[in-house]
Amino acid sequence: MYVQKHIHWRVIWGYSWKDLLIFFVYDLTLAILHGPLGMTWLDIPWQLVSILGVAVSFYVGFKNSSSYNRFNEARQLWGGIVNRSRNWTMLVLANTQPTRNALTPAQRNAQRQLVYRQIAWVNALRLHLRRQPQRWDEDVAPFLDPTESDYLRTTVNAPAQLLLRQSQALQEADGLFDDLQRRTLLEDLRELTNLQGGTERIKNTPFPRQYAFSSVVFVWLFIALLPLGIQGEFEKLGHGHYWLTVPFAVLVSWVFVTIELVGHISENPFENKMNDVPMTALCRTIEIDLRQMLGETELPTPMQPHDGVLY
Repeated sequence: MYVQKHIHWRVIWGYSWKDLLIFFVYDLTLAILHGPLGMTWLDIPWQLVSILGVAVSFYVGFKNSSSYNRFNEARQLWGGIVNRSRNWTMLVLANTQPTRNALTPAQRNAQRQLVYRQIAWVNALRLHLRRQPQRWDEDVAPFLDPTESDYLRTTVNAPAQLLLRQSQALQEADGLFDDLQRRTLLEDLRELTNLQGGTERIKNTPFPRQYAFSSVVFVWLFIALLPLGIQGEFEKLGHGHYWLTVPFAVLVSWVFVTIELVGHISENPFENKMNDVPMTALCRTIEIDLRQMLGETELPTPMQPHDGVLY
């Protein structure tokens, strides 16, 4: 997620230079055809182009709004994961049948495993959504028993299996929780399952292609007709003014294609790109909070933006 207040011009240029080159060559070619070669019969009424531009702007606005809603829902789901992870840890550490001082070493170890497995779950979910199984040893395995880690690595949906293992561990924690406390923790696991399902729904359901593809077609159709509609209007200002078509058509075309691009890059918020949900940073925040609740002092540092981007 890009977190700086202003987007650096290098970022804008990286997204735009190819389109700007296409616009310049196309608009310059039409200006030459209109002026030096006298092919004014290519001109079309400006009113038709303006009507098309208004229709395209409404359509692209609808697409961008829908794309942002996907990103916003994804961020809300991960906000829920952060809060539920903290809540889970507080219940595991404080909502126990014996008092804190009366816990046996085995019970304290069971608590720690429940908390560490939650850290493993958030990291496993991140890798699951980003399709990065190669990072398992680095990001998930350190929080799990080696045997458990080796088994989960082979499963199709490791996060779901981790939640199942959490529920089994609650049943195996003899004397640590009473029935009411265990039921409360199982409710938290159920909510975590719902949050995972929400993220998987966004990941596995692409933005409707009929909307995305039509938006691109309409924008480029407008860009193709734009110089044909404004050349005659500039010519009315005086002979030779048709050359102004080139810079103004390039500018308007760039605005429309950039608006369409903004919607496009917001469609899939779990691809580990610069405008996606910063799941790595959120996982690190969860790890720091949960390990601190356990009383640990040797903690990792929070993730910092790299070139203005928080991953």
